[in-house]
Amino acid sequence: MIYNPLDKFYKSQTGAVSADKLITFRVKGNFDFVVFVLHKDGENFDSRYSMQKKGDIFELDITFNVGLYYYRFDLCNGKTIGLGNNYLGEILDYISDFQLTVYDANYSVPEWFYGGIIYQIFPDRFYRAEKEKNIPEYKVLHDNWNDTPVYEPNEYGKILNNDFFGGDLKGIIEKLDYIKSLGVTVIYLNPIFKAYSNHRYDTGNYMEIDPLLGSIDEFKQLINKASVLGVKIILDGVFNHTGDDSLYFNKYNRYPTVGAYQSKDSKYYSWYNFTKYPDKYDSWWGIETLPAINEQNEDYVNYITGKEGVLDYYTKLGIGGWRLDVVDELPSSFVKKVRVAVKNASYNAIVIGEVWEDASNKISYGARREYLQGNELDSVMNYPLKEAIISFIKDGNFKNLSNTIKEQLDHYPHKTLHALMNLLSTHDTARLITVLSGIEPHGATKKQLAETFIPEDKIEQVKFKLKCASLLQFTLCGVPSIYYGDEIGMQGYADPLNRRTYPWGKEDLELLSWYKFLGELRAKYSAFTQGEFVEIFADIGVYVFKRADENSEVLIAVNISENEYQFQFDSVLTELVTNTDHKDFYNLTAKSCAVLVKNK
Repeated sequence: MIYNPLDKFYKSQTGAVSADKLITFRVKGNFDFVVFVLHKDGENFDSRYSMQKKGDIFELDITFNVGLYYYRFDLCNGKTIGLGNNYLGEILDYISDFQLTVYDANYSVPEWFYGGIIYQIFPDRFYRAEKEKNIPEYKVLHDNWNDTPVYEPNEYGKILNNDFFGGDLKGIIEKLDYIKSLGVTVIYLNPIFKAYSNHRYDTGNYMEIDPLLGSIDEFKQLINKASVLGVKIILDGVFNHTGDDSLYFNKYNRYPTVGAYQSKDSKYYSWYNFTKYPDKYDSWWGIETLPAINEQNEDYVNYITGKEGVLDYYTKLGIGGWRLDVVDELPSSFVKKVRVAVKNASYNAIVIGEVWEDASNKISYGARREYLQGNELDSVMNYPLKEAIISFIKDGNFKNLSNTIKEQLDHYPHKTLHALMNLLSTHDTARLITVLSGIEPHGATKKQLAETFIPEDKIEQVKFKLKCASLLQFTLCGVPSIYYGDEIGMQGYADPLNRRTYPWGKEDLELLSWYKFLGELRAKYSAFTQGEFVEIFADIGVYVFKRADENSEVLIAVNISENEYQFQFDSVLTELVTNTDHKDFYNLTAKSCAVLVKNK
């Protein structure tokens, strides 16, 4: 081995590093000399440092300022040591740099978040406690909880998203014991503020709970009753846009204020960017019901991030933190102020961003983002791992899974790594079990998709895939996030078919038992909190790794292939899925998964 960025011998602090901390780099090989070449992102020159030769080891001690860097090791023959196969250093005749993220020395992530489990709820579709609802005439309430959400456009070709099932805050309160039975420590709620639509990403009034969900007093009850069970609430912060039907824009004159659409004299007019007043304005992805906000506007920034602003008010109620919707469309200056506002209101509140790519080096709207350099986010939604797990389970793609994991180990601060929101389904993506089924009707209409479900003769093999995927989700670095209903096998293609109502009384109890097992596993073994990760074996359809800390060590093995593998060891291990003991060796049979711990 020449160089391994994930080995502390070669890089004294693996992953992202703290600013001003002395880092030692080592390269091993019979070279005449080695030069450490460093490039800071945004600068147009390289810095070069000669490494000290000690036998066949070359060393360099160096400190860094906050920022994103790229580095390699140049040799005397015109070749370089760069990032090669299996995430190891290799001698190359082309440049392939390693990445180094450097974060602020004061950066911290709330420790209560580590080792937990998130449960994501789409509020309108989880549980309806209040049977009687006062609903405005421009909204439609389903009489049948088990209806399919409206998915077809109306006679004007528009999908209004104005059909409701009546899920409410009281319903979540009533189901807290159920949620806690999964080992959940965090409930992440899709938007709950007053809005026109059922998804509520078109905020009507940030300072009011949507009446169909309940009242501010009921929200406080939810916070308090969840807290008794050791569960915190995370809210969805939608600050890139509002609804056109809102206190601020008021396109339909449903609010008592003068909105930006109604008059240029409105105090909210400067929040928006009109190109031809009043009907032409910037909107989110061209959707006119979602007028975009100018997050540089001082009045708006203060409304959200100021003293007694939106963030201050709700955070001080005792919530656990915020998930920032489309954070890559928010200016960095605004995100920084969001963090300050949240942390001032509650130092232990967490800030999670919706990022679909590697958050350490993301470029958005032509600007390199600084999400994980200490002054913006604590965590992000882990979409890269989602795609890697699904690709592995569906196609046996172990190389992508292995590389994605190693890339995150290398690029992210350890503090962030163990707080990553590890998801496999969300309100924005098709249901996990549907994706794993591989049933993808080509050219199907929404109606056909709404009526397509996994055949009974295939459901068992798909459930096995779901178990393997969720085992990886729950045991790799980060915090697993269950999208409500995934734990009982809810099916559905893209929005709104992935947002059906939870089928109370019709749960798949086998899958529910499996998720409870996973929750107990995380609670019992501290290795899943911030324990180290070690890849043991990887091949087509097979992935084996270890999580370990000073108090526990757990071996995880997933085998979706047709092959059998034998692992040898010098002790007795208990396999927890089958609750069986194994001495000296374990046979990982085809189409199986295993969780092995030392028998004490």
